[in-house]
Amino acid sequence: MITVGQGVKEIRIRDASGAFRVIYVAKFADAVYVLHCFQKKTEKTSKTDLNLAAKRYRDLLKELGQ
Repeated sequence: MITVGQGVKEIRIRDASGAFRVIYVAKFADAVYVLHCFQKKTEKTSKTDLNLAAKRYRDLLKELGQ
């Protein structure tokens, strides 16, 4: 998900109750960081969800000194 940040990935889950997304980054040695997870209500991922994940990614980079 380059729109969120470099190295950010997405897991897509679909079951009887709907579609879900987990946006995460696993490029750091110490942990896998989940940036955002949510249930999809529409075909396209909302700008609000993408912006929230991007902000959390930027905050993570600051915290890690990257």
